[in-house]
Amino acid sequence: MKKHIITIAGYPGIGKSSTAKGVAQELGYEHFSSGDLMRQMAAARGLSVEEINQAAEKQKEIDFMVDHRLQKLGEERDKLVIDSRLAFHWIPDSFKVYLDLDPQSAAERTFMHIQKEGRASQTASSTEEVLKNTAERIASERKRYQILYGVDIGDKSNFDLVIDTKTNDLNQVIKIVLAEYKKWQETS
Repeated sequence: MKKHIITIAGYPGIGKSSTAKGVAQELGYEHFSSGDLMRQMAAARGLSVEEINQAAEKQKEIDFMVDHRLQKLGEERDKLVIDSRLAFHWIPDSFKVYLDLDPQSAAERTFMHIQKEGRASQTASSTEEVLKNTAERIASERKRYQILYGVDIGDKSNFDLVIDTKTNDLNQVIKIVLAEYKKWQETS
């Protein structure tokens, strides 16, 4: 049975959180961000986002904590939008969305966000630094999730909907997700 849960995945800087928040607000659903949870865990340990990803390569319990939380949310909640690279895997009966964007544009967005608003447990002095750190983070996560779960988080065939966030602005992306989610809900 289909759940009233939307999982939104993609790499850093692509607009997962902004999209998830917007979709949740439009639907009156709750929002959860595993990225926010990881940043909180990093801050609690005095680490950056990049450092906690490196630590997770050796300390599997870091990923297990986040993944367990996602599984419980999928079991216990309804009317929920989750931005997370792995939620689609843990909640297979969710509406699974993948947001796509080239790495340079994603790094530019992340750097702009860091400069404008700041970001918990993440700093950078240039777009190039963000690009380098993000590439290392993605490589770490892809490797870990492949080893731990046999999941390729970049395989777009795992998703019900793939959206390019470079050719669609945030409002367009939200509208696309809402329209496709409605169609998905109507099919058996």
